[in-house]
Amino acid sequence: MDLSADVRLFSVVDDIFCLFQGHIENIAPLKQQYGLTKTANEVSVVIEAYRTLRDRGPYPANHVVRDINGKFAFILYDNTSKSVFAAVDADGTVPFFWGMDSDNSLVLSDDEVVVKKACGKSFAPFPKGCFFTSSGGLRSFEFPQKELKATPWVDSLGEVCGSIFMVDEHSRKETGMPRVGSASNWSTQF
Repeated sequence: MDLSADVRLFSVVDDIFCLFQGHIENIAPLKQQYGLTKTANEVSVVIEAYRTLRDRGPYPANHVVRDINGKFAFILYDNTSKSVFAAVDADGTVPFFWGMDSDNSLVLSDDEVVVKKACGKSFAPFPKGCFFTSSGGLRSFEFPQKELKATPWVDSLGEVCGSIFMVDEHSRKETGMPRVGSASNWSTQF
């Protein structure tokens, strides 16, 4: 599919704001899964997937994003909980950048110039196959059991601009209950 045909969609539902760019290839089964009408579009699917995640958990966030097949980037802001949920497809096909401005505010945009201007040298492409939540930080939906490792990002002029995050193939996140006899308190991990 030609990326120039991708659309940018915006919608607000129940104080949830979502900006979506790209396309979802498996939109029909996702509409059915989330109980949406046939006329629902990509941004409606993302909002409903988030609402399901938020209201009917404990469905893991990485499953919600991994179930979306296509070329996409989205930013969702829940005004009620003051939380952000953003993601980029596994190929990183849709341009998407992020960084921190001088006030330590998160800046997200598909326009590299906007993010660079707002963040100076603290910007980088949003990691492929990852999602960010204000409560859980940055995580990979492709490899949820792996840690992400920050490495310096160098722009076309040879200047270090920020960090890019890549899956550390040699890591493994500690999940689940610890083995018997462990001194750690597993209940604090949820």
